[in-house]
Amino acid sequence: MLAASQLTDAIGNGAYITCSVLYFTRIVGLSPTQLGVGLTVSWGAGFLAGVPLGHLADRWGPRRTATALAIGTCLSVAAFLVVRSFPLFMLAACGYACCQSGLASARQALLAALVERTERTAVRAYLQAATNAGLALGAAVGGLALHFNTANGYLAILAMDAAGFAVSGCLLLRVPAVAAVPAATAGRMLAVLSDRPYALLTVLNTIMLLRMPIISLAIPLWIVERTHAASWLVSAVLVLNTVAVMLWQVRVSRRVRDLGSAATLVRQSGVLLLLSCAVFALSGANVPGWAAAVFLLLAAALQVLGEMMQSAGAWEISFELAPADRQGQYQGFFGTGTAVARMLGPVLLITLIVGWGASGWLLLGGMFLVAGLLNGPAVRWAVRTRVDGSVDMSTRAVR
Repeated sequence: MLAASQLTDAIGNGAYITCSVLYFTRIVGLSPTQLGVGLTVSWGAGFLAGVPLGHLADRWGPRRTATALAIGTCLSVAAFLVVRSFPLFMLAACGYACCQSGLASARQALLAALVERTERTAVRAYLQAATNAGLALGAAVGGLALHFNTANGYLAILAMDAAGFAVSGCLLLRVPAVAAVPAATAGRMLAVLSDRPYALLTVLNTIMLLRMPIISLAIPLWIVERTHAASWLVSAVLVLNTVAVMLWQVRVSRRVRDLGSAATLVRQSGVLLLLSCAVFALSGANVPGWAAAVFLLLAAALQVLGEMMQSAGAWEISFELAPADRQGQYQGFFGTGTAVARMLGPVLLITLIVGWGASGWLLLGGMFLVAGLLNGPAVRWAVRTRVDGSVDMSTRAVR
């Protein structure tokens, strides 16, 4: 049911992501600046809401919390159907971002409670593959709306997305219930902030998650403004990324057996992401269109392999180092990296890549490499602080 729930809302999300920019600028009437400010502020709100909503999942039960937040997301998307002013857009966007951040952490806590610890990363990989399948299907539907470019078409897409979250919430009710954690056991709402090793790992994960806007935002602008490649390569790179995750995320995740192998995979992903950035930079050199296309596809292949390796390692680290009775709060904190990447990533990547060109690509790749290399020492530090037996002794040999 977890997979069915995520697949359902992913289909609507894929269509929404494809059409949202044009809907808000052409139909709602927002300027690009208003849209950018609104999205930045809303994901900032999502960042702040992640830990409190994760703590709520511990105290109220992750299934109930996830269901409520899925319905909350449904209502936020439904509000987009009727808002026609910037203040109301801001209000709906903040609701959407907060519910999305909380929903992600509640689902992670639910998975941690229902699945044996040795199987969590494998199950998370399966869910990610299902999510990507839904996003791809939804993007295809959204493409039809873009083709016809009518107000009714865009409104139908938003209605579909809202309905998808409503159905997703109903499907979560069929997942086994998980008991809430008593207040005395759950501890303080922001207790995770005092866990310095976990906080460091969250920061490093956030840096690695700057890879998220590369395919969706940086590459389209890079191809159009900095290369001689055909514009259809934008779609080809996106399809390559989506299909690769669908087909191979589960297989890549099998390489994770414990914290040691997870840290190794994250370190290797840093190297791959650096190589990917270097090859992306080559596509902007003064080369023919066909050569630029080859560089772009090669770089995209390296990028998605690094993405899958980093995701698998990060899932294991986030689950294994979180106390069993505070999974919601810890997953909420670790998941704030996604909100930060969505909030700051667009501005940072446009500045580095479109503005600085090849040097920006190399600087971004260097950030990935450093974050990947520091992950292992940070995991070892975190393991040393878990002296109460909360981390399996078999996981303590972290290289």
